[in-house]
Amino acid sequence: MNSQTPSGRARPLPPDERRAALITATLELITEHGVKVTTRQIAEAAGVAEGTIFRVFPHKDGLVRVAVETALDPAPLLAELAEIDLDRPLPERLTELAAILQRRLTSIFNLLHSVGMHGPPEDPAARSTERATPHPPNEEIHQAVVRVLEPDRDRFRYPLPEVARLLRLLTFAGSHPRITDNEPLRPETIAAVLLDGVREPGVPEPGAVDTDRPDDSGDRRC
Repeated sequence: MNSQTPSGRARPLPPDERRAALITATLELITEHGVKVTTRQIAEAAGVAEGTIFRVFPHKDGLVRVAVETALDPAPLLAELAEIDLDRPLPERLTELAAILQRRLTSIFNLLHSVGMHGPPEDPAARSTERATPHPPNEEIHQAVVRVLEPDRDRFRYPLPEVARLLRLLTFAGSHPRITDNEPLRPETIAAVLLDGVREPGVPEPGAVDTDRPDDSGDRRC
């Protein structure tokens, strides 16, 4: 598809494509330059005139905010989680779950750090009402994780929602650069810790009675 007119100029993009191009370019640039990225850099990367930005967004800060909100859209994550094969063994599914969640968390951590935010932008609707339940997108992610764990419901000591919560907490902590000193846990490690803990299997507690040994108390003589 030719994106140029006979005069050599770039063809004007439809409004939706123009907006999407600006958001994509902004996301790529703020990861490298942070909030110091200029509208000229964004326009060049998007292939539009600089003045076009201000016909779509009121100012650069507005564009950056929308770009961050777009990056936080859970739809791509939910699509990935929906593609996990539920017939795969539990350890493999847990590892894939951890890997998918970790990739998203890492990209969000890097993005928020680049723009100087300590957390996602606050939802205006959430400010107007008090909510006792999780934010809807967060709840969607939670339920998607529960779905992946569902085939092994009877193998867990805790209810599925709690297992999903523990997995997400462990993945968050094991992926955050400050918590991990920039050495994130591997997805395989996250899955293994959740399933098996950190103790070597079969090693009894000090002083514990070995219940697997036969009771020979009847052979003892006074």
